[in-house]
Amino acid sequence: MHPLKSAITYKGSTEFTRSELVGILAFKLRLMDVRSAKELIERSIESGLLVEKDGILVINEALLESEEESEDLFNAMVEYLARSLGWDENDVLEGIKAMRERYGDLDERLLAYLFGLDKGVDMSKFKDRLEV
Repeated sequence: MHPLKSAITYKGSTEFTRSELVGILAFKLRLMDVRSAKELIERSIESGLLVEKDGILVINEALLESEEESEDLFNAMVEYLARSLGWDENDVLEGIKAMRERYGDLDERLLAYLFGLDKGVDMSKFKDRLEV
């Protein structure tokens, strides 16, 4: 589950002050340290996942759902690759990371797909779910 989704579930609202959101992520839910929570907030503002209005951060729920679906597909691909290759999931993630170094900053789902093809794994079940 995305950390912001966990924060929504914890508070029951999509609106937070900056310090409140950091506190929930770092201290209440213990999902990350303070620095990581602040970095997540900044990245989320840049990507549009969080919108700041009058000092209040509002989570864009539609974009959050879309991002969670993307994460779910990536995690499913990593799990499938690990099982197919008989590897640990961390080894698959390292292989995908190496693909990123070779091919540049492509979407992580596409990199996982290419990694599977490179290793001779049948990735056809994921082909229709990729947005290229």
